[in-house]
Order: sequence, then C-alpha cells, then structure tokens
Amino acid sequence: MNPHLSKLQPYPFEKLRQLFADITPNPGLREIRLSIGEPQHATPTFIKEALSANLAGLASYPTTLGSSELRRSLAAWLGRRYGLDDLDPETQVMPVNGSREALFAFAQTVIDPARGDPPLVVSPNPFYQIYEGAAYLAGAEPRFLNTLPDNDYALNFASLSEAEWQRVQLFYVCSPGNPTGKVLSVDDWQQLFALADRHDFVIASDECYSEIFFDEAQPPLGCLQAARLLGRGYQRLVMFSSLSKRSNVPGMRSGFVAGDAALLKSFLLYRTYHGSAMNPAVQAASIAAWNDEAHVIDNRRQYREKFAAVTPRLADVLDTAQPDAGFYLWARTPIDDGEFARGLLADYNVVLLPGSALARNARGINPGAGFVRIALVAPLADCLEAAERIHSFVSKL
Repeated sequence: MNPHLSKLQPYPFEKLRQLFADITPNPGLREIRLSIGEPQHATPTFIKEALSANLAGLASYPTTLGSSELRRSLAAWLGRRYGLDDLDPETQVMPVNGSREALFAFAQTVIDPARGDPPLVVSPNPFYQIYEGAAYLAGAEPRFLNTLPDNDYALNFASLSEAEWQRVQLFYVCSPGNPTGKVLSVDDWQQLFALADRHDFVIASDECYSEIFFDEAQPPLGCLQAARLLGRGYQRLVMFSSLSKRSNVPGMRSGFVAGDAALLKSFLLYRTYHGSAMNPAVQAASIAAWNDEAHVIDNRRQYREKFAAVTPRLADVLDTAQPDAGFYLWARTPIDDGEFARGLLADYNVVLLPGSALARNARGINPGAGFVRIALVAPLADCLEAAERIHSFVSKL
C-alpha cells in the first residue's frame, strides 16, 4: 500500500459522525443541517434542460481538454467577470470535474520530490482538507499559516522561516476563504507573488466561493485579476473555479482551471492518464451555465436575505459577523466547539461543524478550536429557525 495513505486524517464529516455517535437528537424537533457546504437552492431549469438535451453525447468518448466551445465560454466568462481579455482558450483554460478533484490532482503534477529537501505545500489553517491530502500523497509535507481573528484572518507569511520558504513548491490559497470568508486584497497578492518569484513555487488559488458576495458593485478580487492589476503575467499561477456554488449544481461536478499555459500543459498530460474527461452532456450544460448571469444574481440575492436575517440574531449571543464573501458564518463559541456542537444537536437538533475539525495544530494552537462553521445553505425559513434554536441554546449556557 502507498505509505502516504497512513498520514491522512478522517475527513471532517467522518469526525463529526464520530463526535455525534452517542448523541440522541431532540425527537421533538426536526433536523436542520447547516454543517456541510452543499448548496440547497434550486438548480436552474435551463441547466437541467441543456443537460438532458445533450444526452446523445454519451455515445462518444470526450477529450480531456474539453470542447473548444466550452473553453471559449470559460474564457469569455473570465473576461466578463475579471476583465481578462488575454486568456487563450486553447492553452490557458481547461475544464475539470469539479474543483475538488483538480485541486488534488494538481499537486501530483507540480510536486517534484527530487528537488532536494522534502518539498513543502503551504495552505491557510483552517483549510479545505483536500490541500493536506494532496500534499501527503504527492510526497510533500504540509505547512499551515494560521488565520486568526486578531489580524482579520490574514495570511501571516512571516510565520514561515527562510529555510521553509526555500522548500515550498506549492501554495494553496482559498479566497474567499473557507470557513472565514476572507477575501485577499491586491496587497496580499503582491506579497505572495513576490514570495513565489523569490522562491520559485506555484500558487493554486481555490476560488470556488467567488460568486457568493453581498455587493453587486464589488465582486471579490481573483488571483488572475490581481496579477493583471499588478502588471504581471500568469507565471506560476493557476486559479480553480466551479459551478457548484455559483449555479447550484454540486452533483454535476463541473469546474475549470485557468492561468499559466506551461503548468496547464503539464496538468493536461497528467489528466489524460488520470482519466478525467468531462461528460459531453455536462459540458453542454456547463456552457449554458457559464453563459448566464441572471440566475447567479438571483442566487446571491437569496444568500443576502439569509445573512441579513440570521447574522444579527446570532451576533446577539455569539461573536460572529457577516464575512467578506461566501455562505459561511464563522462563529466563536462560549464553550469547547465540539461540546457546543454536541449539545446543540442533543437539545435542538441543529447540526453545525466544529471549527477544530477544519484545522490542524500549528505553532501551538488549533486556530479552528472555539469556533463553529454555520453553512447558510438551507432555505431561509430553516436558517431562521436554526438561528432561533442556536440563540435559545446559547442563552441557557
């Protein structure tokens, strides 16, 4: 067996299952699950129609690179969304089967264990667990930058030593962040680009929450957009995006990568052997989704309504606030986060994810400890009901 498999920890939701193993939820209340970031808004009808109208494509093997029409639609969306008019759809954009598999596979392409000391993969902490697993299975070691409320969840680049920076080969960024919702600024990107230039590492920017934000006039900054604003190219830089949150199609497994043409050329070679071609019907539905913004605007409206209704009620009893973007509330708990989640389930049948399950001990602390992640993905009425139950639970502590 691959010895690196022994380094993998149980996924957060397996940890949650174990945490709740001896809990009997209050039978007098129906379950409200706000633990998993699975969009529950309705999938737009036109996307489902495009999917079903193109089922004849199942009779053909798809190419790993995807259809030229899909790549052009992706490049066109990047142009509309970020003002990027210089991306070549033939070499700088590629569809993937959801950002999750691509984020994992990308490390297997980039990491070179023969470059001297064991390579390092850096990520924020708390983090999306795929980053850690991708690092270990590529033969690298993870390093975590704690993101804490004391400095507005900024990445503390100075927490790595010069010797560690020299070993970094891949840096995972998540902006807007999971779970904090933090969006990186131009200054943040400028610092990170300078480090990548100095130490010759690749930046993988996970931007799957980029289309869930609150001010239509101020969408979150993307990494390629930041590079353009700073007058640089896309060298050592790749962004990952997805339709799952944007268009409420998590089961369709459709996303894309874009950026450095040389990196994508190698990534395509890896994916050709990995067998990761996108279903032709899914490609057709993806084209329809990326070409339309009306449903995305309405999707954001629904999230705005939920945050506006829920945040003040929860902020009355918990230390929390509306994030920069995304659909999570990151709330400090008055007791241990695991015990908070257990008690809330037992007394009020609301499921939240303890923050400690989303982070690792680094520099003497687990930066997720003492927090819970609240995914406002359920319908408005359910989110409001959950907020009232959480309020009652905290008020009795």
